Amino acid sequence: MSAATTLTLQDQSANPAPLGLMGFGMTTVLLNLHNAGLFELNAMILAMGIFYGGLAQVIAGVLESKKNNTFGMTAFTSYGMFWLTLVALIVMPQLGIATKASEHAMAWYLLVWGIFTAFLFVGTLRMNFITQFIFGSLTLLFALLAIGDFTGSAAIKTIAGYEGIICGAAAIYSAMGQILNEIYGREVLPLGGSSH
Repeated sequence: MSAATTLTLQDQSANPAPLGLMGFGMTTVLLNLHNAGLFELNAMILAMGIFYGGLAQVIAGVLESKKNNTFGMTAFTSYGMFWLTLVALIVMPQLGIATKASEHAMAWYLLVWGIFTAFLFVGTLRMNFITQFIFGSLTLLFALLAIGDFTGSAAIKTIAGYEGIICGAAAIYSAMGQILNEIYGREVLPLGGSSH
């Protein structure tokens, strides 16, 4: 009788996180340039929301599932769907499919996403500093946007815009750090190590 053979499969697939981070980061920067008052809400933001912020993040989330990364799968897939729902909230009323959401309704939408993000932030306390910063600043961004809609304050929405640019830029930095550090085999862009 032959001895049982143990087969170990090694994951050779690429790291999907930079794709998800770029989809999130670039789309977040562009939307918040609008929130900060630099330009109007237009097709450029909607297209980014559908394809890069939306679909690319969902793809990254599915690939994170293959990596056995529950956090990455949940975060990227959820934020990809956030962008798709945000575009739908803007476009559906224009197409006559649904009634436009009130500022009060949008405030609750943003608050729920903020609560979800706050829980994910707690998870990042066991990750590197840049990931903590992204999720901490994103929690603050959702809070500011929700307060802006609850109060109708244009000033708070403008502040949220500038804060969102910082959040999105941090995600872009993290993505580029992971890519360049992997290519060069050393720390080209520091990501802040791990807290455990």
